[in-house]
Amino acid sequence: MAVAILLVGGFGTRLMPLTRNTPKPMLTVAGIPVTEHQLMMAKKAGITQIVLATSYLSDVFTPYFGDGSQWGMSIKYAVEKEPLGTGGAIRNAAQLLDTQESVVILNGDVLSSHDLAEQIRQHEAHDADVTLHLTQVEDARAFGCVPTDAEGRVTAFLEKMDNPVTNQINAGCYVFNPRVINTIPLDTVVSVERETFPQLVSNGAKIYGFLENAYWLDIGTPKALLKASTDIVLRTGPGLAMPGSIIDPSAQLTGGSCVGRGASVGAGAHIDGSIIEAGAVIGSQAIITNSFIAAGAVVDKEAKIASSFVTKGEILPIPQ
Repeated sequence: MAVAILLVGGFGTRLMPLTRNTPKPMLTVAGIPVTEHQLMMAKKAGITQIVLATSYLSDVFTPYFGDGSQWGMSIKYAVEKEPLGTGGAIRNAAQLLDTQESVVILNGDVLSSHDLAEQIRQHEAHDADVTLHLTQVEDARAFGCVPTDAEGRVTAFLEKMDNPVTNQINAGCYVFNPRVINTIPLDTVVSVERETFPQLVSNGAKIYGFLENAYWLDIGTPKALLKASTDIVLRTGPGLAMPGSIIDPSAQLTGGSCVGRGASVGAGAHIDGSIIEAGAVIGSQAIITNSFIAAGAVVDKEAKIASSFVTKGEILPIPQ
């Protein structure tokens, strides 16, 4: 049975101001934190033991997720005193996993619906050192690209370039053989993408790509976070009201909007393509479009909010 490490220690600088008081993985997408979506993905693949590799605002996670029993999982926490990069975070967190099983690495920046169980199966069938989820994009110039040979073995890790040799990119979910993790130095800043993986390829290690073009989104910007939430909600309807929310019958939820637990939406209000977090209050006749209303924030009646982040004390534009 594979185990997992979820990298949730980033500062979320691209998501400012949303991450001023909330770590990126605890921002909500379709009514629940990003991290909870990733835990559910891991559980669907049969994983029940997971370590959250935290750093920035690490104390926010424990009150919500606890020991994981509510989700039928065992959750432990590895807190970095100083950020160690992806490789250093993996090595630090792995100390809490006493296992020889495959170790899945999930990235707190990514939402994906690819077949993780199949990725693990292929990894073990190849007795691979590392197997990476790869996805194809229309324009790979904004990403580093990852070419593979006819057998699916990774041949290089290439930086961003004007004329990419392939449209396959690293999608941020890895399956490691524990023997590889043990070669990463402890308490050292290491990037697996820039250091560990290229070094393994140059040494002839068995690095495979698992190519699947399922839903995949880097949620590192406010615009992308909104898109992730609306994409999920629109699969089942124009809007989603979480349990405990109070929405006046004359109010409208459209464009994949989600209203969080304990939030209220007044008469005649129209919420389009937006995230309303827990406990927020939306006044009557307010119009909110493509915006993120933080937990506990109050929007006045008849207010018109567009492409903005609203907290308890301020309204800030969301970078496009």
